[in-house]
Amino acid sequence: MELQDIARGGNRGRMSGRGKREREVKTGRGIGQDKDVKTAGEDGPGRETKKGGKLNITRRSGRVRTLGTIPKAGSRPPETRDYRIYRLSAKEWVVYGCMGISACAVVAYTFYRSFMAFLIMMPAGLLFPLYKKRDLKQERTRQLGLQFKEGILVLASYLGAGYSLENGLAMCTGELEGIYGKQGMITEEFAILASGVRMNRPVELLLMELGARSGLEDVEHFAQVFAAARRSGGELVGIINYTAGIIRDKVQVQEEIHTMTASREFEQKIMNGIPFLIVLYIDLTSPGFFRVMYETMMGRAVMTICLAVYLGAWLLSKRILEIEV
Repeated sequence: MELQDIARGGNRGRMSGRGKREREVKTGRGIGQDKDVKTAGEDGPGRETKKGGKLNITRRSGRVRTLGTIPKAGSRPPETRDYRIYRLSAKEWVVYGCMGISACAVVAYTFYRSFMAFLIMMPAGLLFPLYKKRDLKQERTRQLGLQFKEGILVLASYLGAGYSLENGLAMCTGELEGIYGKQGMITEEFAILASGVRMNRPVELLLMELGARSGLEDVEHFAQVFAAARRSGGELVGIINYTAGIIRDKVQVQEEIHTMTASREFEQKIMNGIPFLIVLYIDLTSPGFFRVMYETMMGRAVMTICLAVYLGAWLLSKRILEIEV
């Protein structure tokens, strides 16, 4: 009887110690301190050691693997960003404004040989950054989708290894920081998720907010599936893995299409410059050949029609190359 009482007392002590460690992990206390926890790995159980905010796993074979950096409790998360709105920086205004003015100068010289025509076109060149903002926003959204795909795959791997959702999000932040840097979009978003979880905010609500701010259907669908899985008590790891696989396949198809159209976009840029090169070549080799086109009303009208046809072909080519999945 005494041995049984001692055994029960020892079990209660171990259970209370284990519960204390779990409470420390969930509340964020003890992060950055030395903690040893038994885990199961690919080559057998190992020892998980957290030192200086870094998580190391020592296997039975003696190998040590550093998985990433756990954010410290109380650290200020990055500010949330609305990816549906793109704000041009001062550098982008200057760079694309100069590009627009240069394009207007080339068009005015090629089609009209008139400084007055250049002055008339200059406002359109100054507004070129506003047109370019659409392309920059689409590229940022595409990059965010790629990074989100990597993020949920990393999260699924940690959950499959036995990590809790809270610890998995914290570890994903360190892993993604090593891939995309501290200023990476998905790194900041996972840091916001981990910080929100430490403040006892529901993960599904945080994912819904991310989906609304990102403007990506994949993020919104993942948040809806995640929320449904949490409410129904389903197998969260399996559902996340399945959803991550679907998003991965979709992103791969998008990247294949983007790769195939990249060469066509390059050809389009070359074709856009060929009319100017032809006119400049003829003008250099045969001076005065196009003089009648620049000095008579009929010639200027013909050049204006040619410019309108050129702009229409340029817009049509961009429209053709825009393929959505």
